[in-house]
This record gives sequence, C-alpha cells and structure tokens, in this order.
Amino acid sequence: MVKEESSNISPLVDELVAPGDVVLDLSKMVNQTLKLGRGLRQDCDTISVTAAGRLRFSKPNKYWVESSQKRYLPSVGDTVLGIVVDCKSDNFWVDIKGPTVAFLPVLAFEGGTRRNIPKFEIGTLLYLRVVKANSGINPELSCTDESGKAAEFGALKDGYMFETSTGLARLLLSKPTCPILEALGKKLSFEIAVGLNGRVWVNASSPSTVVLVTNAIMNSEQLSGTQQKIMAEKLLQRLQQ
Repeated sequence: MVKEESSNISPLVDELVAPGDVVLDLSKMVNQTLKLGRGLRQDCDTISVTAAGRLRFSKPNKYWVESSQKRYLPSVGDTVLGIVVDCKSDNFWVDIKGPTVAFLPVLAFEGGTRRNIPKFEIGTLLYLRVVKANSGINPELSCTDESGKAAEFGALKDGYMFETSTGLARLLLSKPTCPILEALGKKLSFEIAVGLNGRVWVNASSPSTVVLVTNAIMNSEQLSGTQQKIMAEKLLQRLQQ
C-alpha cells in the first residue's frame, strides 16, 4: 500500500501494459492511500508492471493489471463456479479449472448434517467459495460464506454457463459496478454469477436476454468503460427493434 494524490490518475489506465512498464511516479504525488492489485509492484518511488495485460483503475484508489490468462490458480476466499465430476460418501469432487480437482465436503453447507446431505448429480453447476488452497493438495470448497450462512452459494439451475479469462472475471466483479453490467442492468432483468476461475452463469426469463448479456460480456474484455457502455446501448437498441 502506497500513497497517491486522487487527481493523479495514470494516463495508462485501460491501456495495454507489459512487465517493466512504469505506470505511476510517486515522487510527484502527495500522500494518499493507494491500493495495488495483481500485476503491479512498488519499486522505490515508482509503480511498475509485473504481468502483461490492461491497466485498470477503480475509484477511489485501486490499480491492477487485468490479464487474459485462462489458467486459474485457486486462492483462499475466491468465489468460483464448479462442476461436480464425482460423488463420494464424504465429498463431492468438483472441477474448478485449477491444476487439480477440488473437493466439497458433504457437510460444507449451512446447517449441514449427515441427515440432510444434498444430492448433486455429476454435471451439476455450483457456486462455491475456496476455503483451503495449498500447493500440492486438492483445494477445499464450501457452500457457505465466512459466517456459515448459505448466502448465494449452492446449485445454479437453468441458465447458461460460459468461460472467460480470469482477468475478465475479475473485471466483472470489480467495485463499483462493472460498466457493462451496469449498463445492461438498467434496461434488462437477469441473474448472473461470476467465478474468479473464469466461469460466468447468466439466467433470465427470455432466451434473447441471456444471449445478449453473454455476447456483451464476452466482447467487453478489450474495451474501456466508455466503450463498454456504447456497445451495450447498441445491443439494447437491436433488441428493441
């Protein structure tokens, strides 16, 4: 965590950057908290890039590099979309696009007991939270939040699931609301679940809405926030014709 003046936003925001690029010169800035996300590091009085991608900025003070990698490395606290690939007496084995298959204990649900173990068929899509992720062992998952409540976790029924890069998934989950989702949400009614492992689920009462939202998201990765909103408006106009 470093310091930065709120008006000094890097001119490279939304531009493609490469390892070694300097995106901020801290020697020219006065004190204010600045948060650095993935792909950035502080070298004395400069902020430099460690991974290729597109520089992103989220108000009030967060920078990160959005990469387009498909590979997912599990991290504790990540929300992911997983597909059940096997069912055992103690665990469900779940594909989360990681190096190894993950496991979901049959008791890792709100109020979970041996008497109310859920029944998931192979192929069931689940919204989950990573609770353990150590190198060399299978990641452990849960269908509860940190307080033990089910919250939004569990099986995702109906709808359509598609895959994106992990960078786009992070952008969709960024705060405040991602520009493309904000623009679509003003005119359309739909449900969405985004996994940091690069999987997205969309559901709506109209198949045409599902198709539009899916296409808009998949085409938004290389666009700036303004470009995303323009694209969304054009797609919405076509839907109304």
